[in-house]
Amino acid sequence: MSLVQTYLAPMAKETKKTRAKTRSKASKPAHATQGFGVPITAAPHHFVVIIPRGTKQPVQIVEDLGMHTLGDESELLDRVELPRGIWTEIANPVKRMFNERLKAHQLKPGQWKAGENRVDRLLGKELCVLAWAIEDLEEEKIGTALRNWLALRPEERWWLFGMTATTVGAPEDKGRGWRMALKYALGYPPQPTLRAPRKGDKTDAEDIYETLPLFQG
Repeated sequence: MSLVQTYLAPMAKETKKTRAKTRSKASKPAHATQGFGVPITAAPHHFVVIIPRGTKQPVQIVEDLGMHTLGDESELLDRVELPRGIWTEIANPVKRMFNERLKAHQLKPGQWKAGENRVDRLLGKELCVLAWAIEDLEEEKIGTALRNWLALRPEERWWLFGMTATTVGAPEDKGRGWRMALKYALGYPPQPTLRAPRKGDKTDAEDIYETLPLFQG
C-alpha cells in the first residue's frame, strides 16, 4: 500500500459509515403507523374501509372520530357503501396515490386486505369524496370521475368533504345535495361544443364580414 493509500484508507472507511447512517435515517419511518398512515396511538381520528371476504358484498367506509375527552368510547359514523364492482375499479389507483403521499412523508405504505383497513383521517376524507361521487355512477363514467378526482388538490378534496359531510354525509343521503353535485362535477364534466351554423348562415370566407355602406364603391 502506498503512502497516499495509507493516508486515505481511514477517510474512506469513515465515508462508508456516514453513507450507511444516511441510508438508515432515510429508510426509517417518521413514526410507526398502521394501515394507510394511521398513527399507533390511543384511539386516533381515522377512517376504516371494511372489505368483506365475499366478492359481491358492498365495501363500507366508516369514520372513527377517536376517543373523546368526556368518554372512553369512539364515535363511529357510517359514511358510504360502495358496490363491490365499483370498489374494484378504484382500489388500485387509490392505493397507489395514497402510498405516494405516505412515501413523501417517510411513512410505511399500506395494502388493501379483506376485513378492516385503517386510513389516515385526511386520506379518508379524500376517499369519501370519490366514493360519494361514484356510488351511483354509470360504470363507463367511473374512470372519468377517478381522473378528475386525482386532478384535485388535497385541500380541495378536504373542502368538498367538509361541505358534504355536514349536510348529506350518511349512506342514506345518496343522491341528495352535495352528493349529487359531486356525482355530476366529477363524473359528467362539461364538454366543449362548437355551435353549428344555422341554415342560411354565410359560410364562404369572403362573406364572413359584411362591408359597411361607407366603404362601398
